[in-house]
Amino acid sequence: MRKNVFYLLVLFFVLNSCTTEEFQNENPKIEISQKDPLSAKQINAEINQSLKSNGSFSWSKTSDHFLWSAVFQGNKVASIGFGNSQKDFDRSLSSNSGEIQNEILSVIKQYEGREESRILIASDQFLNQIDVVIENQETIIALRRMKAIRYLEPGDYHYFENENKLNGTAKSSGSSSGCGFESEALNAADYTFVTPNAKVPWAFTKHNIPGAWSYSTGAGVTIGLIDSGVSSDQSLLGSSFNNGASSGRTITKKGVYVDSVWPWSTDTDGTNDQCGHGTSMASVMTAPRNTTGFPVGVAYNASLIAYRASSNVVLDGYHEQSGVKTAFTELGNTTSVKIISMSMGHIFSVGKIEDGVKYAYSKGKLIFCAGGTSTSFTNFVGVIFPAWMPETQAITGVKEGTSNQKCDVCHSGSEIDFTFQMERTSGNSVPVAGYYNAQTKYVGGSSVATAATAGIAALVWAKNPSWSREQVLTKMRQSATYYPAADANYGYGNINVLKAVQ
Repeated sequence: MRKNVFYLLVLFFVLNSCTTEEFQNENPKIEISQKDPLSAKQINAEINQSLKSNGSFSWSKTSDHFLWSAVFQGNKVASIGFGNSQKDFDRSLSSNSGEIQNEILSVIKQYEGREESRILIASDQFLNQIDVVIENQETIIALRRMKAIRYLEPGDYHYFENENKLNGTAKSSGSSSGCGFESEALNAADYTFVTPNAKVPWAFTKHNIPGAWSYSTGAGVTIGLIDSGVSSDQSLLGSSFNNGASSGRTITKKGVYVDSVWPWSTDTDGTNDQCGHGTSMASVMTAPRNTTGFPVGVAYNASLIAYRASSNVVLDGYHEQSGVKTAFTELGNTTSVKIISMSMGHIFSVGKIEDGVKYAYSKGKLIFCAGGTSTSFTNFVGVIFPAWMPETQAITGVKEGTSNQKCDVCHSGSEIDFTFQMERTSGNSVPVAGYYNAQTKYVGGSSVATAATAGIAALVWAKNPSWSREQVLTKMRQSATYYPAADANYGYGNINVLKAVQ
């Protein structure tokens, strides 16, 4: 009898010990030294210090407490990229992506004490990426210990918005809206005419684009534009897209931007540009060679798929970043698209956008991104994100008649690949069709330089439809100022487009 009791006691202690050990392994206690989150002012101050000292900022290099503070101050939303390696971003190529995602959600549930329905905001269909709600600092620490986490970032921290509230100093194309609906009369010195009655912007002539039209007009090539959408009130980018010498092409408008302060909102606000920036980019790329006396686009016979992915050029919040990510993945999956142009960005990286860019690049797309435009706060920053990525071609604007004198508000740096002359000695920039019918305006900065260069790529690819992305890029480089040795801050410089299509 005593022996039976002894065995029962041993079995009890063994079972109790195993249960306790399993519980501890599943949810080990994490000691917290700093329990209160940092303020937005403290977070921004550390980001600014890193930018000024190192020229860059990365969430991955911050402390657990700092990262949690930014998540906490950003609607408690975190963005997680996962996979078997840093290169494992494509869900279709990951045999165990579902298992990894479930493991991550299991850890979050353990430390948050909530069900998955109150944790998971979004799970990307094409990328190994999810957005979740996290309240506890312990959760951040536990997740950062997992080998399958590629990145863990705040999903809705508004750096620029906070900077404006705190200091009123954030004024850049990575920070100011880039929006405007104004109409401007064009100076006659800033354009010439081409049949049937279209205005050719002065910048096009500087790059020998009119001469290139004898060889290529962009026909057969589709460009994807990621921006603030295209105006429904500009018929040259709508019902009259095939006006004049432009024919046989299509313009498609899509909307993936959700206009809401709440990350869990999912209803998009349509395709219509409510900023003006996207309309200007669409115009300089693809406006028709029209009969109505308005500025023509570089690739006036190329087709266009324009995404309203953000409210403006500031990729500063959850819906802006998610919209851009979605646009990149959808354009990546659109076989007709060869070129993607985006004149928006941020001064530090955003994991989900980085995944979207890599995904589109893996599908063979040629991607052009703006190098950056600033007027005050971020003028010390070099090339902005995502233009600095190796998967993109970074473009900046230069002054008339130069290839190494950036425009007054443009960025430069070692990541720049090409330049475009967009600032006259008079100070005027590039004429485009306006937001409304019967309106024109000027648009400048690295934004217009990027869109114009994407149009140039369309001319080259249309002339050589069987070429690969790399062949198109090689021809563009060979036709530029500094080939074969790129300049340290301006890449290959200005492209002679006539030479590129001959």
